Amino acid sequence: MKAPEVSFEFFPPQNLQASFRLWDTVQVLAPLDPRFVSVTYGAGGTTRDLTRDAVATLHKSSGLKVAAHLTCVNATKEETLEIADGFAKAGVTEIVALRGDPPKGEGKFTPYPGGFANSVELIEALAATGKFSIRVGAYPDVHPEAASAQADIDWLKRKLDAGADEALTQFFFESESFFRFRDACEKAGIDGTRITPGILPIENWKGARNFARSCGTKIPQWVEDAFDKAVRDGREDLLATAICTELCSDLLEGGVDRLHFYTLNRPELTRDVCHALGVTPKVSLENVA
Repeated sequence: MKAPEVSFEFFPPQNLQASFRLWDTVQVLAPLDPRFVSVTYGAGGTTRDLTRDAVATLHKSSGLKVAAHLTCVNATKEETLEIADGFAKAGVTEIVALRGDPPKGEGKFTPYPGGFANSVELIEALAATGKFSIRVGAYPDVHPEAASAQADIDWLKRKLDAGADEALTQFFFESESFFRFRDACEKAGIDGTRITPGILPIENWKGARNFARSCGTKIPQWVEDAFDKAVRDGREDLLATAICTELCSDLLEGGVDRLHFYTLNRPELTRDVCHALGVTPKVSLENVA
């Protein structure tokens, strides 16, 4: 089995201790020679400035290809494109374009006055600049706001047709979820090779379970039962490594050749899974302080 290409998602630090944690995470994972690393936006655009600063620092200091998340939340079209242009001027030409979650306390997304109404509008505007490679989100399990699984697929096709190059999926617990989704996408005329599965190594089961419930990811009963027992027995890390490695192996056997890991700035489990898949250190990271 050929080792996959990998990429990693980080979130921007909000204090000094978190900054050190991010740099430690980068140092652990950079030697695995990722295709790119991405830096998220907080809900409601709350970490916009932090994201910009983290992206600029990583791009300058790490030697990695860095993708910046960009959303439609709490900004006019002009302000959003100004942020994107700032990334381009800093040498960052990879964008993960998302609608974004509504600000805290708001039940649903409402377009900002003068802002982009949805991710398709944002993608079209970014593509029109000719400056960026654009990635978007995709949902093997139905998005909480989607009318149906088919509606999710139709929307993904619109995003790709608007100028996106690649889709990164929300995380899932069973490989069948991804394969069903990929098959349905191909039936709808979407090239399955443009869809990269998103992987969440479970560092904390309680947090992962809450995250899954909030974003509509189905939790199989066997996963619930296994983690409940593992937590009682103090073997949560062993189970998490085994489950994540098996999931990735199943995906590779099914023809997947790229994986995108949601690291939560905790690199050890991601590193261990990558090593188990044959992704071994290739480069050393320098100039990160």
